[in-house]
Amino acid sequence: MAKVSIDDVEYDTDEMSDTAKAQLQNVLFCDRKIADIKNEMAVLQTARSAYARNLSQQLQNGNDDS
Repeated sequence: MAKVSIDDVEYDTDEMSDTAKAQLQNVLFCDRKIADIKNEMAVLQTARSAYARNLSQQLQNGNDDS
């Protein structure tokens, strides 16, 4: 017996229809994917900042690749 809150109303998943349960699973799947993408964005933003910082240092030091 799990409870889920939707639009500030609490529902018992055991009392949901199969169609409602399937839609709930779809919502939860989307929530997990959104969280994953947000985490990936944070990693990419961190990497981009490091690359931009390194580029700035390289340009200030005269592009010496040797």
